[in-house]
Amino acid sequence: MSDTVIRVENLGKKYIIGHQQQERYTALRDVLANRAKGITQLFNPKFSKKPSSNLEEFWALKDVSFEVKRGDRIGIIGRNGAGKSTLLKILSRITEPTEGRISIKGRVASLLEVGTGFHPELTGRENIYLNGAILGMSKVEIRRNFDEIVAFAEVEKFLDTPVKRYSSGMYVRLAFAVAAHLEPEILVVDEVLAVGDAAFQKKCLGKMEDVAEKDGRTVLFVSHNMAMIQNLCNYIIFLNRGQVQAKGEPNSMIQLYLNTGATSQDWSDLHKIAQRRGEGGLRFSKLELLDDQKNSINAALSGEPLGIRLFFSTSLAKPIFKNCRIGVAIASVSGVNIVLSTEMTCQEEVHIRDCDFIDFCIKKLPLTDGNYSLSLFAESNGIIQDWITEGIQFSVEGGDFYGTGKPCPFGYQGKSVLVDFSIAKNSYEYA
Repeated sequence: MSDTVIRVENLGKKYIIGHQQQERYTALRDVLANRAKGITQLFNPKFSKKPSSNLEEFWALKDVSFEVKRGDRIGIIGRNGAGKSTLLKILSRITEPTEGRISIKGRVASLLEVGTGFHPELTGRENIYLNGAILGMSKVEIRRNFDEIVAFAEVEKFLDTPVKRYSSGMYVRLAFAVAAHLEPEILVVDEVLAVGDAAFQKKCLGKMEDVAEKDGRTVLFVSHNMAMIQNLCNYIIFLNRGQVQAKGEPNSMIQLYLNTGATSQDWSDLHKIAQRRGEGGLRFSKLELLDDQKNSINAALSGEPLGIRLFFSTSLAKPIFKNCRIGVAIASVSGVNIVLSTEMTCQEEVHIRDCDFIDFCIKKLPLTDGNYSLSLFAESNGIIQDWITEGIQFSVEGGDFYGTGKPCPFGYQGKSVLVDFSIAKNSYEYA
């Protein structure tokens, strides 16, 4: 008997998007003129115009194919608009595909949005029975798991309160508890877990691991939190613009995901940045972010090594510098320094040519997911050569900082964090 529980073949989902040009306001004369035109066109067909087509086809998914084995924990990653949620809705039979074929073997429980399958006027107790019935459970099965569901959700005090009075976090706790405890063969979970607090997220991850490993059930999980993906999933499907760009083990797929897409800043020509000062004999010309394999990346991953490669340019005929100091600092978007580098200092005379570079390496990046900016500093013989304070931005994706499935606990708290930078082998020459 085959272990394949989900088979997707050439799946596609098309939507029709309408575009309507809206005028700023409509005057009475415009209404009267349009009515007169309508009467004229009614009696004289030759004056009638064919309506212009403002409809556009949009393929949310196109030619998507993959297989899922029993007991797999599949992570589905991709940028916003890649088609992740659409795929889960099709697998959950909420939306019908436009083309392609899906074969599902087993009962599917979905947690796609806060309060999915709940009636706001019913109490938590009544919604457990209602949601269980929607998932295909008998009353006996629901009653057998009822106490475990309530204990997991931690809503005992509010069990007989209408769920319309629940917070979004309480909604999620109860919805996940029902979906996970009513013994589905396939559990489908979207980004909705992000609503819960850190303790509940950890609890959910543990439950999904138990569901997959101990009970042999299948989990499909969508998240932008790379820490959760790394900790839970044993296989990743990377969607990009509605198509499967790659499939494989988590680390390589996450790295590919970070390397794909537009960067938040064009780092290829730092000469364009105006927020700088200094003599300009030595200038920063280009910047690259590197992973631990020295591959160029577009976003950093919390808890992972990060390299910052700085390229130089010079306008001097004899570009020889002495007593050089070069430093890097990472700041919040508000401009407050969070991560400070130990400066690279060189007392000897250094001959620096165009396109020479130096690497600053952070062994373990202690930043939460979000956007940050870089400040760069270069000095020679006590004279500031180049000092960029604004204009270089980069993003950090949440990673598994402690190997526990939880994202990095640090974040901007108004204080700087000193980091052990190391200086890689530099591409400069002693004069």
